[in-house]
Amino acid sequence: MNIAPVSPEKRQALEQRLRELGVLENTLVEKFVLGSGSGGQKVNKSSTCVYLRHPASGVEVKCQASRSREMNRFLARRELCERLAERMEGARSARRQAAEKIRRQKRRRSRRQRQITVEQKRQHGAKKAARRPVSPDLD
Repeated sequence: MNIAPVSPEKRQALEQRLRELGVLENTLVEKFVLGSGSGGQKVNKSSTCVYLRHPASGVEVKCQASRSREMNRFLARRELCERLAERMEGARSARRQAAEKIRRQKRRRSRRQRQITVEQKRQHGAKKAARRPVSPDLD
């Protein structure tokens, strides 16, 4: 794996992670696909999009985050590691936890919780109103 735009430390860390997950470089199916989308004419003419497949697990990754093919190769392998780790770790994975956190945040609040929130807002408004300067009465 010859990845020029990535530092040697990051490259070694990725290779170590691949070894930990039991992924061998020669088992990966890698294809380069024509890019599309923003980035100008160069992106649409060159094959910078990287398609990566791990046949043993059936995980497929397609990466076109950068205009550089080598950078996309690195990012595709990193995404493959994340997906494989997610499969192995299940509910403990960072991606699953982040999705669960967003789901909890979007969850509809109960009627009681909404009442409490409205009451707290009312109290806060009253507190702010008490801080206002006293206006002279015009009699």
